[in-house]
Amino acid sequence: MVNGITKRWLFNYLVVTVVIIIAFIVGLSVAVRNYYYDGIKSVLVDSAVRARESLSDVDLSEDAGGESHIRSYVENFGDKERIELSVLDTDGTVQYSSTGFPADDTRSVNDVEQAGSSNDNIAVRTGSLVSGEKVMTCTVVLNDSSGEPYAALRFAVSLTEADSRVLYAIIIIVAAAVLLLASVVIPGLMFIRTIAKPVRELCATARRIAQGDFETKAAKLYDDEIGELSDSINYMSEEIKTSDSMKNDFISSVSHELRTPLTAIKGWAETMSIGEPDPVTMTKGLNIIINETERLSGMVEELLDFSRLQNGRMVLVMDKMDLLAELDEAVYMLKERAVNENKRFVYEQPEGVTAVLGDKNRLRQVFINIIDNAIKYTPEGGVIGIRVTEDEDRAHVIISDTGCGIAAADLPKIKEKFYKANQTVRGSGIGLAVADEIMKLHKGSLEIASEENTGTTVTISIPLLDSDDEEILRS
Repeated sequence: MVNGITKRWLFNYLVVTVVIIIAFIVGLSVAVRNYYYDGIKSVLVDSAVRARESLSDVDLSEDAGGESHIRSYVENFGDKERIELSVLDTDGTVQYSSTGFPADDTRSVNDVEQAGSSNDNIAVRTGSLVSGEKVMTCTVVLNDSSGEPYAALRFAVSLTEADSRVLYAIIIIVAAAVLLLASVVIPGLMFIRTIAKPVRELCATARRIAQGDFETKAAKLYDDEIGELSDSINYMSEEIKTSDSMKNDFISSVSHELRTPLTAIKGWAETMSIGEPDPVTMTKGLNIIINETERLSGMVEELLDFSRLQNGRMVLVMDKMDLLAELDEAVYMLKERAVNENKRFVYEQPEGVTAVLGDKNRLRQVFINIIDNAIKYTPEGGVIGIRVTEDEDRAHVIISDTGCGIAAADLPKIKEKFYKANQTVRGSGIGLAVADEIMKLHKGSLEIASEENTGTTVTISIPLLDSDDEEILRS
């Protein structure tokens, strides 16, 4: 069945081509026919003009024997083999002809009247004899000495041979047109096949990928746009496979992250509900429940933030803010934890930094996320360093650690959603993705440099407050 691209090609390009070829055949056939017919007409008219000139000096009246002069001209006519010459009276009736046989004439048109009404007393027409033979005739009126019509000469040529030549020429033209059409259609269909077949295979491959078969690959048959599409589908399949794997790892990780605090909360709640625990146990249990609840709350908030970013529903409350104040608060919240884990915290606090335009809660969230990661991935005895710099148009918060670092293969993907380079450390795998999106919303950036087994450095950059921002705040 012809459908799709092939159908469009047939009904658009091919139909137009066929119409053009048919018009060409018709036009060329008419030109060939006119060429032959005009040649015959030219010969007949020339013969008629010569006959009239030859008899113009002869007195064609009855008394002068005009009929004998005309008969003599007919008998001595030199083209009898090609042209039949007939003599007509003024009523259009044939009197005799150069063949010596009775003329075959239907008199459907009065040649004498037609010739007499023309400017040069010559009339040319095409018609058929009683026998059915197609002929072309040229009639010229001969006037007597007084200027009145005396008789007429009709020159006739059979068109059978001319029509045969025209038909032969048309057959050749049609054959050439068919060959031309074939030379267009066959390569065209072969070319369309090289497009339609790979596209159908790509569609089938895409459907298999959509059904979850990520191992299937699109065959690259040609090094062209179709080949590029094959590469793109294969790349898409790998990305979907990777994303699906990261999503599953994310679900597994989040499930584990949720299970741990829930188990702790449930365990301590059961312990506290049995009998009357001592105050120390009660206090310890309540602290663990509070801490794990805060941990759960933080995870849920992180997931909600990620959902808002994915759906474009995160709204920033932009205002003039002191960057150092929010960074100080994040450091204060996490410094004690680092000390308790025997990790050294080095914070190089500058005297001041130019104000920025931002959402203080979201920027504090970014600082907490990056510092928390630095603490998590730094072993005991390691160092977490924080310093702030400023250039002409941006403030930079640089957070470094001496932790395990990130492998070169993982570094380009570390900010992708669900991606976790180290599966042994707790976390959902979306914290960096959320932080990166928050910085993009602030027209800033979050750059990560790392070397495995050496450490990681994260640079958070945000534009300084300028006159345009001041104008926005006033409005």
